Amino acid sequence: MPRGASDIPILRQEVLQGFMQTFMNPPTFFMSNLFSSSNLESDMCKWESQRGGRGMAPFLPPGAPAHVTAPHGIAEHYAAVAYWKEKMPFDEEFLNNLRKPGTTADHQQAEQKLSRELMGLSYRANRRKEWMWTQMLFNNGFTYHVKGGYRVTIDYGIPSDHRVSLASAYNWNDGASKNILSDIQDAKIKIKNDCGGQVNVAICNSQVLKLLANDTAIRQILRRTDFMGGAGGSKNLYEGGLHNLIGVNPQVIGSLLDIGTFYVYDEMYEVRGWLTSAVSGGSTTWFTVDDVTDFEAYQTVRFWDASAGTYEDRTIIAVNYETGSIQINTPPASSYRAAEDYVTMAKYYIPSDKFVVMATSVDGQPIAEYKQAPFGLGRHYGQYTDRHDEWDPEVTWIRCQDKGLPILYNRDAIYILTVQTTTAQAETSTTTTSSSSTTTTTA
Repeated sequence: MPRGASDIPILRQEVLQGFMQTFMNPPTFFMSNLFSSSNLESDMCKWESQRGGRGMAPFLPPGAPAHVTAPHGIAEHYAAVAYWKEKMPFDEEFLNNLRKPGTTADHQQAEQKLSRELMGLSYRANRRKEWMWTQMLFNNGFTYHVKGGYRVTIDYGIPSDHRVSLASAYNWNDGASKNILSDIQDAKIKIKNDCGGQVNVAICNSQVLKLLANDTAIRQILRRTDFMGGAGGSKNLYEGGLHNLIGVNPQVIGSLLDIGTFYVYDEMYEVRGWLTSAVSGGSTTWFTVDDVTDFEAYQTVRFWDASAGTYEDRTIIAVNYETGSIQINTPPASSYRAAEDYVTMAKYYIPSDKFVVMATSVDGQPIAEYKQAPFGLGRHYGQYTDRHDEWDPEVTWIRCQDKGLPILYNRDAIYILTVQTTTAQAETSTTTTSSSSTTTTTA
């Protein structure tokens, strides 16, 4: 065992796991905290989802056999649970700084660095869980790796009439015939009619909130002095509260729409890929990276020169998951080296063209749940952190693992509205290329 790690309290297994537990499901990760969790007995997840609700038992004469019933539109789902992990090395020099006696500056700085690195490792794992939730609720599914290196796509079966894209004339940004209030009311009525759920949550990011705040019809309502103030009221939410509406308090619009929780979610995540082919400045438009799974068309990709610390941005117009390659709109100006330089893509969890409303419960039961699966020889559930020491060179590895899958019980309690065409989509018409080796799990 490396001497640098042998007597550091924070690196003892029981202390390390407890320390990492403090970072799990931070408050800013809205989706991970929206529904509850439970444990599975294995890494294969089976569940049933349904459409409809509000059933009522029929009248029968005494002595007659009972009517046979079942949930409406029931569907069985079966999927392998997603698994993810990362590890981080701490070398001898760093660990020896942790062991210095007293309260020297080096000792304190090393402890602070260790805390920051462990928090970052935990948050990276948490972001994957948050990403799965947003993909289920905003995109009806996602793709992930399973044993054997296969890529599996899970489809949650949200009905097509609950995934609506507005025609250009009705786009919330510049549609000549747009009617935002009517679109949202239609979504609420659709959920109510299909499953009986009462819409209580709306989610979007600040880009969509801006469209709402600048809509003429909404602005006219907010100018009325009697809104939320009764007849003759003096509260003018447009003149006195527009700053709160845009910058602080989206619940003003939530009150207008009669939606209890209006959540504006601007958290982002970053995807990194190491170049596996050289990029020649001025000529390369296709290049390969070590893992293209999370890269998406119409997003901005940033090329990083690792030695110089410089970067430049381009727009992704296609991703080929089978060949691990990415196509960009124009070649970068500089050249980049394989296995040394890398690319990144930063993206909002909530797309800038989506507005989602949902009823989080139907007939008093939650519409979704997160299932945790066991992993490791100790059958661990949830995020688990452990360590491994190497002798030569002396280094301690800290590893963070998790395994689980969000599941959806009521497929028609969600309404996904695509409200505008993003700038990148308008500029390019090339779509993402899917892999022929991908397996799709559907309802």
